[in-house]
Amino acid sequence: MSHKPPKSLLRKVGRAIADFNMIRDRDRILLGVSGGKDSLTLLQILKHLQSYAPVRFDLGVITVDPEVEGFDPASLKAYYESMRVPYHYCSQPIMKQAVENMDGDSFCAYCSRMKRGIMYTTCRRHGYNVLALGQHLDDLAESLLLSMFHGGQLRTMKAHYLNDAGDVRIIRPLVYCRETQTGAFARDAALPIIADSCPACFSAPTRREHMKQLLAREEKENRHLFANLRHAMKTLMDQT
Repeated sequence: MSHKPPKSLLRKVGRAIADFNMIRDRDRILLGVSGGKDSLTLLQILKHLQSYAPVRFDLGVITVDPEVEGFDPASLKAYYESMRVPYHYCSQPIMKQAVENMDGDSFCAYCSRMKRGIMYTTCRRHGYNVLALGQHLDDLAESLLLSMFHGGQLRTMKAHYLNDAGDVRIIRPLVYCRETQTGAFARDAALPIIADSCPACFSAPTRREHMKQLLAREEKENRHLFANLRHAMKTLMDQT
């Protein structure tokens, strides 16, 4: 079932799409949907834009099941069918493979890399030229701090870029949106959220969670914090 997103979300997504030239006429977009509030919110937004945007594009969704206990996306199949979007489901024992193959990498980084490879393969197999991901402004701000504090580099996630093979464009239409906005919409629209059940995410406080808490403390003292961070990061988000 489709729910019209609020104008505040649509404006920010529309501005990001325009600023970074994310969606072009006749694009075939595959959206990575984990079942969380951000990806399900983005699905609603893209589905809405599909009806009203001046460019025509196709939209499909993909869920990659890493085969961790407690994660069951089967309930979303009927939801995707009700929205009339093609659904691609891929299952792979990523956690088991991580234990066997990881070498000096975090589980989250390994899992992310493996999922991305599966999504690229699905794009190629089914003719999608664009992969859409659901990271928002809070995610980008946390990545910026992680990169500076632990990597000694001024970097964050890109809003729009081409993969190494040069055959799939990756877009993040939520880069101007706050996590509070996606959370509020997901709650108000009663989206069928699947809780994150990965044991690796809960075994210990992560560096990313530490950055999230740091930013939350700072925002209490500076209500313009994320607007300033968005302005500061804009050139880092750009493909060039």
